[in-house]
Amino acid sequence: MSDGQADIVSVPASGAALREMMRLSLPVVATMVSYTLMQFVDKYYVSQLGAEELAAAGNGGVAAFLPVAVMMGMLGVVNTYVSQNLGAGTPRRAPAYAWNALWLCLIVWAAVLLPYAALLPRAMSGMRSALGLEQVGPSVAELEAVYAQILLGGMILTLGARGLAQFFFGLHRPSVVFIAATAGNGVNWYLTWALVFGKHGFPAWGVAGSAVATVIGTAVELAIPLALFLSARYQAQFGTRDGWRLSGRHIRDILRIGWPGGLMFGNEMICWWVFMAGLVAAFGAEHNAASWITLQYMHLSFMPAFGMSHAVTAIVGRCIGMGRPDLAQQRAYLGLRVTMLYMGLCAAAFVLLRGQLVEVFVHSPRYAAEQRDLIIQIGGRLLILAAVFQVFDAVGITMIGALRGAGDTVWPGVVTAVLAWTVILGLGKALTVVAPEWGSAGPWAAAAAYIILLGLLLLWRFAGGHWKRIQLVKPQSGIAAGTLTEPADGIVADAEALATREL
Repeated sequence: MSDGQADIVSVPASGAALREMMRLSLPVVATMVSYTLMQFVDKYYVSQLGAEELAAAGNGGVAAFLPVAVMMGMLGVVNTYVSQNLGAGTPRRAPAYAWNALWLCLIVWAAVLLPYAALLPRAMSGMRSALGLEQVGPSVAELEAVYAQILLGGMILTLGARGLAQFFFGLHRPSVVFIAATAGNGVNWYLTWALVFGKHGFPAWGVAGSAVATVIGTAVELAIPLALFLSARYQAQFGTRDGWRLSGRHIRDILRIGWPGGLMFGNEMICWWVFMAGLVAAFGAEHNAASWITLQYMHLSFMPAFGMSHAVTAIVGRCIGMGRPDLAQQRAYLGLRVTMLYMGLCAAAFVLLRGQLVEVFVHSPRYAAEQRDLIIQIGGRLLILAAVFQVFDAVGITMIGALRGAGDTVWPGVVTAVLAWTVILGLGKALTVVAPEWGSAGPWAAAAAYIILLGLLLLWRFAGGHWKRIQLVKPQSGIAAGTLTEPADGIVADAEALATREL
């Protein structure tokens, strides 16, 4: 390499390295923001119907996502395998992982998600009974079940879109996913407004209309990357149509390093479901609504961080495939600094603008003045609590991406599961008993403790360097790691040049 190239590789905080990190990560971040806006729009329009409708959409949404979370956690390793094969000079091995991820999604949807949808009302009631919590009102229970069942019916589209997104992230083509997510969001935005309120000749389906709009928007989001994945161009470059067959070996690879991520994400979602629809909801619709409003603003904070995390996974995976753990570590810490800065700014906004942020959701005349004031008061307290852990959340989210890129998934998965059950639920439940006067702030204080502890532990794990000894992908026989062989159209070139240009 030239001296200039060496400088870019060796100095993680250089202007060139930062610019290239942002060039790769910004489309991923924008994609995560797009996902967040879809949920934000849904909750905003539904909130205009009233506090019970907002609580129902929130509770139903998290209940629908519970079994899906396990698959979402596993799908992240598609990024790992694709990026490491890219770095190792064997990118044509990558599409088989995307195909077999799609096969897994189809199996889980048919065998798990559809039966779960039928049993969901009993599951919601059973969870509250098991914890000795007060049941929600019949109108909320009915609305949350309908909302969740519609989402579960279309969840194969959501899973398929996420699986292909991980393929394009790993291939360092995040703009494909960004375009798809933006188009899906536009469709969802219009249809949510039209189907919730009955505009432009559409029926006024309220909460159910929001769920239908999400499913249709997700279909658009899947169609765009799928068309490109199957295109003649990608077939010629990467053989994307060749690996369509169900492969036991590729599924085992996905499960082998993907199950901890599934365990981690699935356990977190179960705990957050109990937290929001159980511990918080037991204090009443106002506390539940204020908590869902707080969570929408948290999404605007941590979803861009997840975008950086996906970018870090792709970068670390590629550097590992090239045999450059030193470069992987530099880039991970660079991503961490960017994420901490962003989420620190969000924390400041949560504190300084807390009243105005909550009021956005409760200005509808359907809210009585007393109810609106109470939700703003509760939400303001919760946003202050959320501000406390923003920087620690940035640490945990970024380090998860870095460890996943290297294939170190078991330890983070187990630690996350243990902390979620003991701190979010154990401490959260305890605080509802010993400090009921805190209201929903008690469980939220437990959530803050969980995020702070998890962030510190994941940083310690990454700094320890165990991930440097993991090898998932070997270079193709006769081709050194760092040399990528592709058609001579300039799509993929020598990996050392790509390391200096793209990383």
